[in-house]
Amino acid sequence: MAPGLLPDLLMQARSTSDATASAAEFPDFHDEGHGYDVFGLHPPTARRVLRWTHPIYARYFRVASYGAERIPTRGAAILAGNHSGTLPMDGVMLWADVAQHTGRALRLVGDWFIVRLPIISTLFARTGVVNGTHSNVNCLLERGELIAIFPEGTAGVGKPFRERYQLQEWRVGHVEHAIRHRAPIVPFAIIGAEESWPVLFKVPVQLFGAPYLPVPMTLLPLPWPYAIHYGAPIEVYRRYAPEDADDPEAVLEAAAEVRDAVAALIDEGLERRRRT
Repeated sequence: MAPGLLPDLLMQARSTSDATASAAEFPDFHDEGHGYDVFGLHPPTARRVLRWTHPIYARYFRVASYGAERIPTRGAAILAGNHSGTLPMDGVMLWADVAQHTGRALRLVGDWFIVRLPIISTLFARTGVVNGTHSNVNCLLERGELIAIFPEGTAGVGKPFRERYQLQEWRVGHVEHAIRHRAPIVPFAIIGAEESWPVLFKVPVQLFGAPYLPVPMTLLPLPWPYAIHYGAPIEVYRRYAPEDADDPEAVLEAAAEVRDAVAALIDEGLERRRRT
């Protein structure tokens, strides 16, 4: 469905038309006593960025969302899906879409080198991005937060255009955490990011620890329409005991199930786009 204006749904209910008025904190926010959580999330900054992002979300990429009602409205949960587009604009649109439809503060789990990026790393932290270590993910899930993991990692955003919508190497950490913390996994597929900003080539320069320097085909992403499709929650923890998180066979089997669900959503999204 086509989204309307993006309200400040990340705030707890306190209706106001004044964007400068004080507001309640994020529903899932854990204040460490100074306005930030342990990872640096700062709700006022996140709300401002959400407002700044809205024109890009609603007018530039014209994001359409399908199945967002499948995202749990409370408790620990993991979103897992495809990744693409040179730089993680797909992650930003996913973050805005979850805010639009659920009111939850989605915690995007980034690659390890993100914390080394000057300025950008601080902005990411203030809006909820978390360095993807096992201890960080454990902490978020123990707090009952909603997180998003891209199992393809940088292989997804760096794949050539001819391999668009072909899932790359599928990491298994998301199912390890889902089994251990008894959290559902909601698969998702993002359609449009592949065409919006494909990679022209990769320069083998490890700047700030990144595995390569991407060179996109265009200076800015093209205004290609996005569609985000969410699948039914996969409750892998119902078939596995917590100790199975350390069983390689169980983890690989569960990860393959999630990968197949994401692939099916990609096919569904591409078919819907062809029809419309």
